[in-house]
Amino acid sequence: MAAPSPEFARGVVDAVPALRAFAISLTGNVEHADDLVQETVLKAWAASDSFRPGTNLKAWLFTILRNHNSTQFRKRRREVEDVDGAMAANLASKAEQEGHVALMEMQEALAKLPEDQREAVLLVGAAGFSYEDVAEMCGVAVGTIKSRVSRGRVLLAKFMYATPRGAE
Repeated sequence: MAAPSPEFARGVVDAVPALRAFAISLTGNVEHADDLVQETVLKAWAASDSFRPGTNLKAWLFTILRNHNSTQFRKRRREVEDVDGAMAANLASKAEQEGHVALMEMQEALAKLPEDQREAVLLVGAAGFSYEDVAEMCGVAVGTIKSRVSRGRVLLAKFMYATPRGAE
């Protein structure tokens, strides 16, 4: 295996912050997200000879991350989860700043979305990919991604604003 080109290496390094943000959004856990990004970079480096120059490196990396996360998700299904966050809530103190509370509410709302809609909303809305790029990454039609984003946004709005803050 030949060493990756300097352009490839620069592209991978430049994509790490976006990969990390997407991984955190997917996993909801900074440590798991960092592990996911590290695995993504290692896999990309090992498979650098299969990357076609002139194509979208960032989309290729996001596809590797997404696929690895899906594999890990299937493995973790057998583990005991704290789905409603009850155990975690007992360990953490309540947020005191409005911005932090809003971020937590958004993360909770995102976690309630079906996985396919959450991925589409994050890739299009947060990571800034085009519908076409996301469709290619996910291996589905562009219309499917548009539908997932639309339905995901509607559900997010419902989850975020259905119950007024403090009325729970």
